[in-house]
Amino acid sequence: MAEHTSSSIIIEAPVADVMGVIADFARYPDWTGEVKEADILATDDQGRAEQVRLVMDAGAIKDDQTLAYTWLSPEEVSWTLVKSQMLRSLDGSYRLRAAGAGTEVTYRLTVDVKIPMLGMIKRKAEKVITDRALAGLKKRVEAGPPAQTATDSAPPAGDPA
Repeated sequence: MAEHTSSSIIIEAPVADVMGVIADFARYPDWTGEVKEADILATDDQGRAEQVRLVMDAGAIKDDQTLAYTWLSPEEVSWTLVKSQMLRSLDGSYRLRAAGAGTEVTYRLTVDVKIPMLGMIKRKAEKVITDRALAGLKKRVEAGPPAQTATDSAPPAGDPA
C-alpha cells in the first residue's frame, strides 16, 4: 500500500461551515494559491460535485487534472485522480470532527508523479501541499462568508435600482 501524508488543524467554525467551503469548488481560486481554475464537470443527485477539473499552478509544477469526489458522510469527502498531465495517481480526503466549538480537519494525501522522484522528496512535497491546503482552508472559513461583489449584488439589467 502506498504511503500517505496526513495533517490536522482546528478551525474555529462548525463542521457544516467547513464542509461548505470544501464543497464550494467555484471559489477555490479565491483562497487556494495553486488552483487557478475549478470547473464542476458532473454532480450527484444531491447537487454535490462528483467530477471536478482543476487547473493548478504551483510555480514549477503546472497541471490540468480531473478528480472524482466521493461524499462519504457530512463529515468526510475523498477524491481520486481521473486524469492528469503530471500525476500517475492522487488520492486524498478531508475528514471533519467536531472539536468543542470548532472542527478538527484531517487531510490525507497520497500522490504519485509521472517523473521519477525520491520517496523522501515526494513525502516532503505532500506535507507542504497538505499544510498549505489546511492553512488556506482555515483562513477562508474563519474569515466568514465571502463578500458579495458588485456583480453579485447588481440589479438585473433594465431594473431601476
